[in-house]
Amino acid sequence: MTIERLRGVGSHLLLAATALVCVFPIYWLFATSLRRPEDVTSLSPIPWPLSTASYLDAAQKVDIAGLIANTFFVAVLSAAGQLLIALLASYAFAIYTFPLQKLLYLAFVGVWLVPFQVTMLPNYILLNQLGLINTLIGVVLPTLCSALAVLLLRQHMSAFPKELIAAAKIDGRSSWSILWTVVVPNLRPALAALGILLFINAWNEYFWPAVVLRQSNSVLQLGLRSFMGTEGDQWGPMMALAGLACLPVLLLYLVLQRHIVNAFVRSGLK
Repeated sequence: MTIERLRGVGSHLLLAATALVCVFPIYWLFATSLRRPEDVTSLSPIPWPLSTASYLDAAQKVDIAGLIANTFFVAVLSAAGQLLIALLASYAFAIYTFPLQKLLYLAFVGVWLVPFQVTMLPNYILLNQLGLINTLIGVVLPTLCSALAVLLLRQHMSAFPKELIAAAKIDGRSSWSILWTVVVPNLRPALAALGILLFINAWNEYFWPAVVLRQSNSVLQLGLRSFMGTEGDQWGPMMALAGLACLPVLLLYLVLQRHIVNAFVRSGLK
C-alpha cells in the first residue's frame, strides 16, 4: 500500500471519528428520551426496553403543537426579513457606485463583529416603548438585519455578470425590475442556502426570546424550562421535547446540506 493511499485511509478514519463525536450527543439525546422513566439516568448506550413515556409526559405538561407553531412563525418571519433586507443591501453594494461605498460597507460588516449582548439593552428599551415586550413580533423585529447575510450575498452579487444587467438597462428595465427578473432568478441556489441557514439560526435561538418573552410556553427553546425546577429536573420529558425541537431542523439540513455547503464555497468563506 502506497503512502498516498495510507494518508487517504487515515484522513477518512479521522473524518469518521470526528463525525461520530459530533453525532453522539444527538444520539444520546434521543436514546435518553426513549428510556423508561426509571432508567432515564442509565449509562447504557442502547435504550432498552423502549418507552414513549417521556414524550407523553412532555405532551401533557406543555402544548407541543403550539410551541412548534410559534417557533416556526418566528423562524420563518425572521429568516424572510433578513433575506429580503440582505438582498436589497447586497444589490446596492455590489451593483451601484456611490460616495464612501467601501467605508459604508466595512462599517456595515463591522456590525457582524459586535456581540448581540451589546445591543440587547437598547433593543429591549425600544421594544418596551413600542409595547412589544412578551410578543413574538418583539422577538423578530431586532433580528431583521443580518450583516452575515449581506456579506454572503454580496460575494454572489459581485460575481454576477455585469453584461446581463447592462443588457437589461438597454431594454429599458428599471433597477427594481432588474433585481427581481434578472438577478434573483440566477441566484436562487444561493438564496435558498442562505434562507436555510437563517431559518436554522432563528429556530435554535434561545437567549433573545428568553429576554423578550416572559412565558415559558411561547417557543420550543423556552418550553424546555418547564421541566426544570427546584425539586429536580425532569430529564426524560426535557430530552423528548429537545428531540422534537431539533428534529425538523436536522431533517431540513440532511435534505438540503448540499446547498448550504455550496453557499460557503462559492462565497469564498472558509
